[in-house]
Amino acid sequence: MSVLPRVSVVIVTWNGRGLLERFLPSVLATDYPDLEVVVADNASTDSTAEWLASAFPTVRVVRHKENGLFARGNNEAVPHTTGPYLCLLNNDVEVPPDWLRPLVAVLEGDRGVAAVQPKLLQHVERTRFEYAGAAGGFLDRYGYPFTRGRLFTTLEDDHGQYDTPRDVCWATGAAFLIRREAWDLEGGLDERFGMHMEEIDLCWRLWRRGLRVRAEPAARVYHLGGASLPQGDPRKAFLNFRNSLLMLYKNLPPTTWRRVGRARRVLDGVAATRARLGGNAAEADAIRRAWKEARTIFPHYRDTRPADGAPDALPFYRGSIVSDYFLRGRRHFSDLPADRFTASR
Repeated sequence: MSVLPRVSVVIVTWNGRGLLERFLPSVLATDYPDLEVVVADNASTDSTAEWLASAFPTVRVVRHKENGLFARGNNEAVPHTTGPYLCLLNNDVEVPPDWLRPLVAVLEGDRGVAAVQPKLLQHVERTRFEYAGAAGGFLDRYGYPFTRGRLFTTLEDDHGQYDTPRDVCWATGAAFLIRREAWDLEGGLDERFGMHMEEIDLCWRLWRRGLRVRAEPAARVYHLGGASLPQGDPRKAFLNFRNSLLMLYKNLPPTTWRRVGRARRVLDGVAATRARLGGNAAEADAIRRAWKEARTIFPHYRDTRPADGAPDALPFYRGSIVSDYFLRGRRHFSDLPADRFTASR
């Protein structure tokens, strides 16, 4: 019987003691023989570190001097881990005992896979997919993310319709397993993103290196969601729109970016107008600010962008999820035309 490799679970938290009290016990009850749990405390003021030291002394606590958000919080905690496999896990995720072994089996069975995610279900409505990752993530031709099980705000019930393991564009940062060597190769998460979409950027960079990302629905976890920023928060809109632009600019060849960027200006402008007409001026302003700030960050990536002629290296959806959803009424992932995916479904 082969010895299973150590898995280091990294949980970033900021003033989330209540969430840890609720969800950490399930992580510690994982049925896995070599599990290391590291909590990265982003300068909490709710006695998180002191409570952990008393309640769960086997948990390693890395205390950050300031709140580095999700990206820096993880990056600065990883050097304190010892496993060849890293698992990023949100502090509001409940896991069943058997959640980890199927993910490890994927990485153990295929050296070409760098990262893998479980099926993400809602913590309350446990038969419904969760917004943040569902059964694996994709990007459309303009960089808008969607998942098997969630298109925009339409969340499907899980009837096993997406239980087939498959390659995906991106694995959710709420719960994903990655080879430490792949993490180190890419330098972890891009700290300029702060939080939101940084895991999509990392997965795209892995694809650019010829590595693959997969979803393994045999593993499942339950995500509360909205613990950092709830849906509808203008800051969330700002981060999502800004970071989407950063991700596209840094990972697309310049000529492709110019074409996609022109389309995004129009589409994001429509989104801002729709928000303003719907009475959400704060979201409209957030989209405008996202474009303004993204342009100031673009120069940091000019020397590392792929050259013109380089392949996209990512299993894109070649259609427009905006058109499919809002104009054609396609509300489920299974409604999308299979021939528009560049990788097999």
